[in-house]
Amino acid sequence: MHRSLASRFMLCVALSALALLAACSRGGGSAPAGPAAGASAPTDAVLAQDLERIERAALARPTQFAQELRARGEALPAGSAAQLDVVALRGLLAALSRDRALSEQLAEQLRRWPDGGLRATAAVAAASIDAEYVRQNGDLREARKLLLAVDGPQVNGAGAVYRWRYYHQLAAISGDAGELDASLGYGHAALRLAEQLGQPWRQALALIDLAFTTYRADTPARARQIAAQALAEAQKDPDPMTLNRVYTMRGILYSDEGGDPDIVLQAWSDALDQAVRAGADSVRALNLANLADYHLHQRHPARALEVAEQALPLARAARNTGAESVARANIGLAKIAMGRVAEGRDDVRAATTLDEQQGALAYASAGWKELGEYLERAGDLAGAVAAYREHRRLSDRVLRDETRKLLLEAQERQDAEQRARDIELLNRDNALKSEKVHQRNLALALWSALGGCVVVSLGLLWQAFRRVRRTNEALAHSNASLKRQSETDPLTGLANRRHFQAAIKSLSGQGGLSASVFLIDIDHFKRINDGFGHAAGDTVLVEIAQRLRQAVRDDDLIVRWGGEEFLIVARTREGMFAPQLAQRLLDLIGGRPVRHEGRDIDVTASIGFVSLPIPPYGLRLSWERAIDLVDTVMYLAKAHGRNKAYGVDRIQAEDALAAAQLTARIESAWSEGLVGLQLLSGPAAARAAGEIQIGGSSAAASA
Repeated sequence: MHRSLASRFMLCVALSALALLAACSRGGGSAPAGPAAGASAPTDAVLAQDLERIERAALARPTQFAQELRARGEALPAGSAAQLDVVALRGLLAALSRDRALSEQLAEQLRRWPDGGLRATAAVAAASIDAEYVRQNGDLREARKLLLAVDGPQVNGAGAVYRWRYYHQLAAISGDAGELDASLGYGHAALRLAEQLGQPWRQALALIDLAFTTYRADTPARARQIAAQALAEAQKDPDPMTLNRVYTMRGILYSDEGGDPDIVLQAWSDALDQAVRAGADSVRALNLANLADYHLHQRHPARALEVAEQALPLARAARNTGAESVARANIGLAKIAMGRVAEGRDDVRAATTLDEQQGALAYASAGWKELGEYLERAGDLAGAVAAYREHRRLSDRVLRDETRKLLLEAQERQDAEQRARDIELLNRDNALKSEKVHQRNLALALWSALGGCVVVSLGLLWQAFRRVRRTNEALAHSNASLKRQSETDPLTGLANRRHFQAAIKSLSGQGGLSASVFLIDIDHFKRINDGFGHAAGDTVLVEIAQRLRQAVRDDDLIVRWGGEEFLIVARTREGMFAPQLAQRLLDLIGGRPVRHEGRDIDVTASIGFVSLPIPPYGLRLSWERAIDLVDTVMYLAKAHGRNKAYGVDRIQAEDALAAAQLTARIESAWSEGLVGLQLLSGPAAARAAGEIQIGGSSAAASA
């Protein structure tokens, strides 16, 4: 499963936080701010060397090292810097192992550290342990909240190594939470501290975080450059676990479209070799699962099955549930690709169920979606529809809430930017008023001093008036331009969601929406990006936007809903308007290929549509419910072969709740005659099926 390449890796890379205290062992705490310097400079050189050895190899044998640390810590003086280093490392090991009782005990011990120069360091260490435990249990927001709750003076007063750990954790957590700007800032702070400590392997880990955040920001070329720097730093003082992380990240970055498959294979192989050298079975299991995913994408299902079956027992023995889920899912997908559909389907379902039981709902949702795609390619349409339905169930539970949250956050950022622009305009207005006052005072002074120069004074006043008028016109033009930019998609020139939320109010009354709604999704858009490149994908989006404009009237609303999805809200809903427009959309989109750099790109779309109110009860829905309904029938079009449009022409529901219940089981409700659907086919699908069309539309299908 492709998600293993990034999300699963970052869960395991979280374990790299074990490399938090190595500067302790080298006297790396010589650069802390304030009196906490002793926390990173243990006087026992042998202990320092042992701590560094444990930190750099802890992923390989964490249980063994945890026992060793416990024995060493009991012999150290209470309240000493050396004891603090041991307790902090033990707490981190416990958090990463999800040992709640031990991690809480050690964090509480650090919070109650004796007064003195080490209090700030102990407070930061305790927060890092608490945050790491919460993070390992999937609550990124709470983990980030715990870290940010530490006072700034305490962070600045901690030893340099502990500050490195703090920013290293914040960078990874912020990146996982999608806050890329914050992640980059924290990542650079961690890199600067690593450079001050002069430890190449620590710099390599910080560079890995920066590379992954840069990759998430859709700049893969720059991410690969940073990964190359990380490899160079790791090779200055090599150890198996650091090299494993660097090679794994290299595999992730080159797995993107446009990457070299040979580089990806070499990176996964190198990562696996380093895990074997370190004896890290848990990491080796994840590397094998990732290698199986590579073979799946290279259309080598037999090899993928062989590798995934090696990973599964290793993951179970190491109690690495993430690697176990990925390995089992890849086993199932490989079997489906090899024609063993029923057996493979059961394996993937077991893997997604394991994800759901662990609370990894986003991973489970992605697993159901990928299962649907594989079953669709294997010809099991019923199984594909069921998988897509499970994907939607989890999406409704998690992903939609997350999307709404992100939209609200984006809206808040836009509002903040608008407020800043308003303040700037207000300052300009104040400056203009000051200028007007100045001009008036000047005119009065001239009138008083040169009473006979009335003509000259009037001329000056007229110039001032013209200047004020030109300034006001410029400000009005600037305001109108800013409003258009904030409500327009920069690529296609269509309206964006912000404009939609303002415009939809004019179509919605107290009873609900009265219009025809169409949701259009370009089929196999990722394949276009994979096969022709992102520039071709942008060309396709721009061309489809132009074709949509040709299909509708000037007063209809066309919105780029997100990615490759478009939304149309037409004010007219009489008679056969909706099916006729849906057929026209299918014909315009799929009727001719898109031309890009001398190459033809075949494009089709799947469409869901409905006209409101809906017969036979004249049901009105809010615009949110209407979009949910067309989204559901659009997924039905995808599940039944794509290049189709499904429209709802009647629904046996008198209120929105009954409609939502029927929407959740749309296909069975259709079969029972509770919902009437119209099926239209695009030009390519109609020709392939030999359908006879009348007036450009295929016959409506209604149960």
